[in-house]
Amino acid sequence: MARSENEAVWGEEEYVAHLRDERRRFAWVMQRYGGLTSAEAEEAALERYPYEASGTPLRGLIFHDEAWHWAMLRIHNNRYPVDHPELANPSAEYDVLD
Repeated sequence: MARSENEAVWGEEEYVAHLRDERRRFAWVMQRYGGLTSAEAEEAALERYPYEASGTPLRGLIFHDEAWHWAMLRIHNNRYPVDHPELANPSAEYDVLD
């Protein structure tokens, strides 16, 4: 994606808001299902979702899957839908996070 197309897709305010929300959701899953403390979960979220400056190629590509998915991959690896089919889709608790 060219820089101008990338910026059109992710305006700065929209990108930062989405980044904040996905970090929060990822941290919630890591605490609830991964057993991390609040501080550990927040640190993990910052590592998983680093800020990407405007103009970065493929900025926001991480958003192509939900935080639920990325957290489950970290907790249970890529076979989580097979080994833990109850976790293949986000929980009702996750779905109502603001």
